[in-house]
Amino acid sequence: MPPGIMTLAADAPELSAANTGFMLICSALVMLMTPALAFFYGGMVRVKSTLNMLMMSFISLGIVTILWVLYGFSLAFGTDSGSIIGWSSDYVGLSGIGITELWDGYTIPVYVFAVFQLMFAIITPALISGALADRVKFTSWALFITLWVTVVYFPVAHWVWGAGGWLFELGVIDFAGGTAVHINAGAAALGVILVIGKRVGFKKDPMRPHSLPLVMLGAGLLWFGWFGFNAGSWLGNDDGVGAVMFVNTQVATAAAMLAWLGYEKLRHGSFTTLGAASGAVAGLVAITPSGGAVSPLGAIAVGAIAGVLCAMAVGLKYKFGYDDSLDVVGVHLVGGVAGSLLVGLFATGGVQSDAKGLFYGGGLDQLGKQAVGVFAVLAYSLVVSAILAFLLDKTIGMRVPEDVEVSGIDQVEHAETAYDFSGAGGGAAPRTAGPGTTAAPKKKVDA
Repeated sequence: MPPGIMTLAADAPELSAANTGFMLICSALVMLMTPALAFFYGGMVRVKSTLNMLMMSFISLGIVTILWVLYGFSLAFGTDSGSIIGWSSDYVGLSGIGITELWDGYTIPVYVFAVFQLMFAIITPALISGALADRVKFTSWALFITLWVTVVYFPVAHWVWGAGGWLFELGVIDFAGGTAVHINAGAAALGVILVIGKRVGFKKDPMRPHSLPLVMLGAGLLWFGWFGFNAGSWLGNDDGVGAVMFVNTQVATAAAMLAWLGYEKLRHGSFTTLGAASGAVAGLVAITPSGGAVSPLGAIAVGAIAGVLCAMAVGLKYKFGYDDSLDVVGVHLVGGVAGSLLVGLFATGGVQSDAKGLFYGGGLDQLGKQAVGVFAVLAYSLVVSAILAFLLDKTIGMRVPEDVEVSGIDQVEHAETAYDFSGAGGGAAPRTAGPGTTAAPKKKVDA
């Protein structure tokens, strides 16, 4: 994703209605991805945790939006300070921005760039929630989001995309968020689950998805929204780079889904719907950093490699004993690492930049830069996220009590259930009759 660049006054761009409209549509597509993620995760958990899983994504829409307006945009994309963080007083509260003021070097208003980037900031902490299913207090999760985006996401976004950010200046390629979004979220998920521990019954009780149709719906909506996530990250539609990214997004996702299913058939003997959905997401993750640097043939390679690697990685939690509930580490961390590093192999030098990968005569230079970006973000997010989780756990507590986890977190944390199996309608917990209310008459039960 290109940050703002300086241009000569004579070459200063003018506001483009077409690019502005395109970017607003892309922003709406990326916003849709957070509810889509909620459906995807919500279908993968057991019935008793469905609403909590949905809410862990939805609450990010509220919290991160307000923080982004207050100071997040300034920290991520303000004037650089030491290549580590940004700050611009005009961006605080989005109060000092003219309505037609353009993002430096581009034909879209600053407001449009800000809202597009906001949607990235929203979905990133929501991704973490999939690793924490069934066992985290909702208030603790909301506070974790607040702290995490402030000390992890906003600085990392500046490193990767902000003018002057140290990874951007190094030449690390991350078209739409392999490092800033997926490695960041995947490493954070690993850090938190190492602190809060496993679910009750992990590796003993069946914890199968309760609604695979809901999973498939979420995956399909994610795939749809991801076109805005990826193609929109060129911030315009004038030179064909966004079109290449759009094509590569489709191609890599298809390849990853097929590769995951092939691995699954050979390894376990079946083609599963969960495997198809997970494989598609793995391909979307992997092409996110690399799709602006590779050809469609390269996108096939990126997707296929990521599909197999992620399918292999999801089983590591049973081998090493960490409870990554919905495979955030296996898909987002591993997929993000794979896609980011594969830039160093498959970059053609003919799309978003002239940087070439090893297989196109570029040697190991770009691969080395990609590795620095990958492991810097991974290490920072892992360590800081674990510290935040530890501090919250030792103060207000991160986990619900064991009896709540066993009986179902939805009733206790949200006073509702996802499904009304009684047929009476309404998923909310029954209210106790009090003054001004009439208790329902007791029904006679036949012997």
